[in-house]
Parts: sequence; structure tokens; C-alpha cells
Amino acid sequence: MQYLKLKILFITITSFLICQKKDNHGFKNSIILDVPDLSFSENVYSGLDILDQMNFRMLEDKTIVILTNHSAINKGGKHLLDLLKSYPSIKVKAILELEHGLWGIDDKRNKLIGRERIDPVHEARIIDLFEKYVYPPKWVFRDTDILLVDFQDTGSRYTTYITTLSKVFESASDSKIKVMVLDRPNPIRGDIIDGPIPRVEFQSYESYHLLPIRHGMTLGEISILVNEMGWIKDLKKVDLTVVPLSNWKRDMWFHKSSLTWRNPIPYIKDEITLLAYNGMDLFRGTNLNMGFGTKRPYMIIGAPWLEINYLIDKVKKLDLQGVEFKPITYRPRGTLNSKRVPKYDGLSCSGIEIEITNQDEFNPIITATSIMLLIHQLHPRQFKWEKDDYIDKLFGSDILRVIASQKKKPDQLPPHWYKDVSTFIDFRKPYLLYE
Repeated sequence: MQYLKLKILFITITSFLICQKKDNHGFKNSIILDVPDLSFSENVYSGLDILDQMNFRMLEDKTIVILTNHSAINKGGKHLLDLLKSYPSIKVKAILELEHGLWGIDDKRNKLIGRERIDPVHEARIIDLFEKYVYPPKWVFRDTDILLVDFQDTGSRYTTYITTLSKVFESASDSKIKVMVLDRPNPIRGDIIDGPIPRVEFQSYESYHLLPIRHGMTLGEISILVNEMGWIKDLKKVDLTVVPLSNWKRDMWFHKSSLTWRNPIPYIKDEITLLAYNGMDLFRGTNLNMGFGTKRPYMIIGAPWLEINYLIDKVKKLDLQGVEFKPITYRPRGTLNSKRVPKYDGLSCSGIEIEITNQDEFNPIITATSIMLLIHQLHPRQFKWEKDDYIDKLFGSDILRVIASQKKKPDQLPPHWYKDVSTFIDFRKPYLLYE
């Protein structure tokens, strides 16, 4: 009943706002959609919630292409594709797929017609933009009116979603297609920034833009930054409209938003795991198992050769805040549904399990790099970096390996990125939409 009353209020208020767009931030190529003031409500509303309450009027009689995944749901848990089914005047021509697929690991909603994957709701082609294509095929934007973007980002630079978004922006610019981004919260707060900005020579899909590892920005804000700064190839720009959030504050964790949680990437089952991921995913650049093949990925670090008691003693002496450590013995096991075979699959591993006791105090990047450097020192023969110095692409520079080779103390690494954080705080200010 409350949801219905809110929708009626939206329809009333937006009768004169629906076609208005207001560039109140001074952006040259990006517009923030005027939406009704919902400050009377304590709930946070995503860009999709806003568009849903407006009955998708801005998309009426349009042919659209959607860049999305399973996380594009409204407050009631209904997916964008299912919502659009009620609006026959909106034609969904194609669905562009991010890393991990449209529906995550469980891909049962797709069906095959010949070699093509088709969404059964709209009979639209599904285009894989991670494993099969880098850019959408040219036919995708032919006779298309709008590119609609909606997915939950992680708040972490080494998630590839923003990289794919930038590639799609490039194609949309070439085809002169309008872009609409439905904003969603940064799930691990928008006021905390941490980690190094990648150096140009180390840019990759995990370090594509000059963002710290934990950037503190929403999907809409990053879209504006990328567009206004010309971070798309050859300084290309798109005609961008962002449908903003309502009632979201920068110091808000996802669980405070009242929005429905969907795992932003596989294996990240909750907000705590996502917070840890911002540091622990760096272990992909080493020969350590980071909890894959267990029920607690990103919360465990281990290997068959790890001497755990001495390591935990060393880690505890670092006095890391908001986290506790305990020894664990486990045996990672891959499953038929997993695309990733865990390191040391089926072998007995000694490990260190982290328990986050205070989200506000816990620093995932300092915690992960401290553990990594200590293991490097305690096991110089067994510890290995992944081939081609993959850790540099994740971290954004070679300084982590340099500090490790010099056998310096873990607390000597963070000062190397403090200036990056300070610089980025000032740099991002013009692109922030929320207080």
C-alpha cells in the first residue's frame, strides 16, 4: 500500500517534471535528471526506482539497448527486464552483458536459438562484452534510440564493470546514441577513499581508469567523471543523462539504504565480504588461496606450506583496527558450477581467517597488503607472484613488489598512496552528486 501511494505521488509530481532536465552542475556533456524531492521518506531510492515510479515515460516509443546484470532490481526485488515487460511501446533490442554474465553463475533464464543467446522476456540478443566481444557489434546501435545502463558496482577499481561501461560509451559516441545511467549507491560508503591510483604503464582491465582501489563514487558519478574528463578513447563524449538516487548519503553503508541486496559479483554474498574484497582480491596476484573453494571467499588466506601460528602472532602485533584473526585448517574444493578452480584444490591448507569487528575502522587494503608482505618475508621460497607480475595490474604499480623485495615493514607501504588519496579527493569533487 505504501509503495502504491508513493507511485501515485510520483505520477502527480512528475506530470510537469518528466520532460525536464537540469544541468545544475555545470557539466558540458552530462545532465542530471530532475526528480521529485523524496526527503519526506527515510528510504533510499535507486535510479531504477525513480524511473519505475515515472512509469518509464522517458523511454516510451523508444528502441533501447541495455547494459545490465542480475543486480538491476527495484525496491521490490523485481528486475529491470521484468519491469519493462509491462511497457510494450519500449522495444529492447539487445542486452549487453558484463563479466560474470547477465544472471551471475546461475544462468538458467537464458535460452539458445542456434548459436545465439536470447533473453526469453524480450526475445532480445544477449551480447557478451567480456569473453566474446570488447565492443558491441555495430548492428547493436543501428536504429537504436537509447543505451540504458543499470547495474550495482562494487566500489572497487579492480571490478571490470566500469571498464566495460567505458568501452560501450565509446561505441555509443561513435553511433551518436543517447545514454541513460540509472544510479545506485556505492555499497561500501562514498566518503572513504583508499589505495593507489594506477600508473599509466600498469593500466589494465582491473586498473583501467585513474581511480584509487576504493574510490567512494557511485555508478552515476563515475559515468559523469569519465564522460566529462574525456576518459573514453580519443576523448570521445556521449550525450549522457543520469537518473540520480534519492536520499542516499555518502557515509551510508548499503545495509542502511533499505535497498535489496544482490551479490554484485559471484562469491560476494554480503556487504562484509565486499568490504574485505577491496583488499583481499589482491591475493589473486599471488600463489595463495584466498578462500575460494570454501564458504568464506575473500575472508581466508592459506596454502599447504603456510606456517600459520607465527604469522598470526606477527599480524596481531601490527595492531590493525576493526579486525581479528584466527588460525584455520581447510581443504578448498571446486564444484561443477564454479568457473574458477580454487588454488590447491583438494589439498589441506593452513590459513588465517579474518573477522571484521568494526566496518568503519577496518581498512581492507592495509590489512591485505600487511598479511601479504609478512607471508613474503616468512616464506621467501614458497611464496610466488603470479606470472607476468599480475599483481602490478591489480595494485596499479610495482611498488608492492618493490617493498616486498626490500623486506620493508608493512607499515612502510601505505604512505606511498596517501598523496594519491589526497589528490583524488580534490579531483573528484566537481563530479559528486550527493553530500
